[in-house]
Amino acid sequence: MPKTRAFVAVKRVGAHIGLKAGDVLLLDTLGAFTRAQDWEEGQRPIVWASNSYLMEQTGFSLSALKRHARRLAEIGVIAFKDSPNGKRWGNRDAEGRIIEAYGFDLSPLSARAEEFEQLHAELQAERELCQRLKRQITVARRMIRARIEAALSGALRGPWTQLSSLFEDLLDRLPRRNTASETLARLLEWFRELQERVDATYLKAARADEVVENTPATTEQGLQKTQEMDPREVISDPHILITNQLNPVTCNSSEKEEAASVVPNAPPEERVDRELEDWVAETRKKRGAALDLPTVMQACPEFASWARNMGGYLKDWGDLHRVVGQLRPMIGVSEHAWNLAQDRLGPQIATAALVLTFDKHCAGEVASPGGYLRGMVEKAGAGELHLERSFYGRLSGQAA
Repeated sequence: MPKTRAFVAVKRVGAHIGLKAGDVLLLDTLGAFTRAQDWEEGQRPIVWASNSYLMEQTGFSLSALKRHARRLAEIGVIAFKDSPNGKRWGNRDAEGRIIEAYGFDLSPLSARAEEFEQLHAELQAERELCQRLKRQITVARRMIRARIEAALSGALRGPWTQLSSLFEDLLDRLPRRNTASETLARLLEWFRELQERVDATYLKAARADEVVENTPATTEQGLQKTQEMDPREVISDPHILITNQLNPVTCNSSEKEEAASVVPNAPPEERVDRELEDWVAETRKKRGAALDLPTVMQACPEFASWARNMGGYLKDWGDLHRVVGQLRPMIGVSEHAWNLAQDRLGPQIATAALVLTFDKHCAGEVASPGGYLRGMVEKAGAGELHLERSFYGRLSGQAA
């Protein structure tokens, strides 16, 4: 076993097998005393350096030197080969190979190198599994919180106090430091069970609330409430069209003219925003790229599942924009980042961008959704944003 490979193997798992920083320093010093031929097959790397030499090289006191050497032997990376008189010494032949030597024997390190490499691979797999479980717990945690907050803000009926208490109990169980994957998997299972319970309660309460609002006595109030809460009523943007047909992300000139005629005396800042959005739409039209709603939903199955649970059947981009706004807090995208994306890209393109961000985050491809969305806004400003490529690329990956 080559010396370099053996030392790399033991250092990668040093903390796991109990090595301290001083132990590694002494091991390095002993390794520096050996030669390449000492690690060849049939040879034994033995170091007969004196205590005074080792103390000079490491800066250890005699007691510290003995303590570190004893720990290395207990862990099983060196052995003591004592001479009859208890002295350390050794001889080499003309080719530099050890003929006879007594002292620190490093052959256990060479013999266990493959064992340490296998242990490192297992530790790496465990670390990756823990990271994946932590990401899934984070997604479930954010979605539970968003559901509960939406229910409380909407004054929906249900045992929200009890569910909030259960949620806080689970949050208290989250580990403050690294823990085994078995513990994280158990926590994830609990979070998902609570998430299913919260989702079912939310959907049941939302349906009951809808039935109450649609009764004859409350129809007028319900219509007024819907107009107040529906973003389609407050967003005067030409990209979101309220029709019964599925519209592509890009819009044509007649649509822009019609939208412009609706608000002829718009404030300067709105006109600037509209011009920017028209420019983005015109740029995408020239490239011949168009994203329709079915393509977006099919390319992002994780988002589609959540969107249907939140909003039921999505008939147009207005519905999708509303659901995206509700799901946004679940992945940690700030309201500022979302508003900035809508201002710079227009509501439809921003909606498609956030759908892609949500799906990639749930798939573990994006660790910082807010940063990823801001990056797409910057790319759009430089003319380098090609959302259609991302969506069609995901469809191609699903087909493969």
